[in-house]
Amino acid sequence: MTSQDNLTREERKMLRSVFWRSWTMNASRTGATQYHAVGVIYTLLPVINRFYKTDKDKAEALVRHTTWFNATMHINNFIMGLVASMEKKNSEDPDFDASAITAVKASLMGPISGVGDSFFWGILRVIAAGIGISLASTGSAMGAVVFLLLYNIPAFIIHYYSLYGGYSVGAGFIKKLYESGGIKIVTKTSSMLGLMMVGSMTASNVKFKTILTVAAKGAKEAASIQDYLDQLFIGIVPLLVTLAAFWLLRKKVNINWIMFGIMFLGIILGLLGIC
Repeated sequence: MTSQDNLTREERKMLRSVFWRSWTMNASRTGATQYHAVGVIYTLLPVINRFYKTDKDKAEALVRHTTWFNATMHINNFIMGLVASMEKKNSEDPDFDASAITAVKASLMGPISGVGDSFFWGILRVIAAGIGISLASTGSAMGAVVFLLLYNIPAFIIHYYSLYGGYSVGAGFIKKLYESGGIKIVTKTSSMLGLMMVGSMTASNVKFKTILTVAAKGAKEAASIQDYLDQLFIGIVPLLVTLAAFWLLRKKVNINWIMFGIMFLGIILGLLGIC
């Protein structure tokens, strides 16, 4: 890993700006489709402005980071540092595949969050809270102060050095990925992972259950249409709704119109007693 001493003065200044901006990332939730994407853009603005000279290149970089992003706050700067290094490489090498930036960012969110959530939420916070509570239970006002210090000092240090670590290993990391062909694997794997996430979110979040029944000749009870649908394909209606929304998005239909249309359809079906 390259130390900070090997960074230029301009790079250190740029990364300091990225570091302070990164604290706003988790306060910038903009809905399920982007989550912390606006915070990512704000965090990486010094990088984009430094490495890209034309408005067209800057616009492409900004659009590239409008994708969904969520990772443990105190360690997500490793991804920001790595992305900053990749943006630098992209600005210097015309043959660089810019889609790899999004792919690497998406593929690292899960592993980074797995480590970060386990350590910060499951270990550090519990230890800090235990010590703070034990002091507070004796009537000491230092309990809250000790808790905040024990938790936030390590978090601050890791947040700082993970940024420089990600940026420093970035060049070598990217070179190895390209030489080994790993960048293609990462891109393909992240695409597959994204599709799996969309599929699982569709199955768990998009609900439809009709209450309509059909009277079958000779049967004592009316048959439920929902049972027939489930026998055909469980979740077929949510899947069709999702595919229809995707098709409309591909046709450049405004996403707000799609959402309002689905809401209106749900209200109408509810009023008609269909579901």
